[in-house]
Amino acid sequence: MTLLTLDLLERVRSRAGALDSENAFFHEDLADLRKIGYLRALVPTELGGLGLSLRDVSREQRRLATAAPATALGVNMHLIWTGVALTLSQRGDGSLDFVLREAVEGELFGFGISERGNDQMLFDSSTRAEPDAGGGYRYSGTKIFTSLSPAWTRLGVHGRDDSAAGAPQLVFGFVERGASGVEVLDDWDSLGMRATQSNSTRLDRAPVRAERVVRRVAPGASSDELQWAIFVVFELLLASVYAGLGVRAIELAIGAAKQRSRSDDPVVRARIADAAVTLDGVDLGLDSLTRDLDEGAAAGAHWFRQASGLKVRAVAAAQAAVDAAIVVAGGSSFAASSELARLYRDVLAGVFQPSSVDSTRTTVARDLLGPLPD
Repeated sequence: MTLLTLDLLERVRSRAGALDSENAFFHEDLADLRKIGYLRALVPTELGGLGLSLRDVSREQRRLATAAPATALGVNMHLIWTGVALTLSQRGDGSLDFVLREAVEGELFGFGISERGNDQMLFDSSTRAEPDAGGGYRYSGTKIFTSLSPAWTRLGVHGRDDSAAGAPQLVFGFVERGASGVEVLDDWDSLGMRATQSNSTRLDRAPVRAERVVRRVAPGASSDELQWAIFVVFELLLASVYAGLGVRAIELAIGAAKQRSRSDDPVVRARIADAAVTLDGVDLGLDSLTRDLDEGAAAGAHWFRQASGLKVRAVAAAQAAVDAAIVVAGGSSFAASSELARLYRDVLAGVFQPSSVDSTRTTVARDLLGPLPD
């Protein structure tokens, strides 16, 4: 099933350059995506959604990223939460079913997990979670890279509750926009992916109601299915965006080769072919792993290795494709206003987004060789 028409993709592409140069959010793109039901794509039809699979949405995200990588990356954060909710629900865990229902009602979900200096990401937190009398929590800390910051209405967060002596817990829940103690900062002035407007979000005893607290787990390595689902869906949809960015770079390289009458040059042909071969492998990996999730594959440690490895390969393949396209296109691509220059800057964001090359090496080594001794 294809949701993104060629006309819609062209409209999105036509705005991308200005959004980047103005450091502005993709309000018009978001409105267009809402109109076609894109934000409820992963919600089952019986709940009012479109009933797409993760494999379907991964493919759509690749197509959207060919038009505007920043738009695709921004909307990814909402799709991650609906994808996690769907993945858990398919395995008999309805703790995030409200995410699916509220997505149909028009709520937009942001991703508030990243914190400065927290290399453990999902498995620890520098944000403080204080229990309140009603079974909910108050969160205090700063979340960084909170994409969709001008528009999200629900922010999925985690924090650490150290109130129980000797038994700290990580508490996952959803903060509502407009709640007390929630402040979206104006600090997004990045090299690339500017239209995501991934401003920091400061939480000062921001409340999460008891019914929106979705998990309490011990810090550290965990087999909890919520953390597993967040990790895997995040990595696969992130890889989808960078795979699409790489495809666009190849399209631009082909266009430049023809325009410059270099499509018969064996060196140019080799550069483009090499980039395409590598990206083809990423596409196959995405189709395979998302299909496994759709078919109900069980959680397990091997998923961390496979998903993080694929994300790292997707970013590397996209970087290689952009580099090749710039060489093929020549000096015109050095103009800051060129699409290839924007892709060159956008793809760099993938280096900083989890999983990094170094953390993936650690994950793969642990899977192959076992954990390091204490």
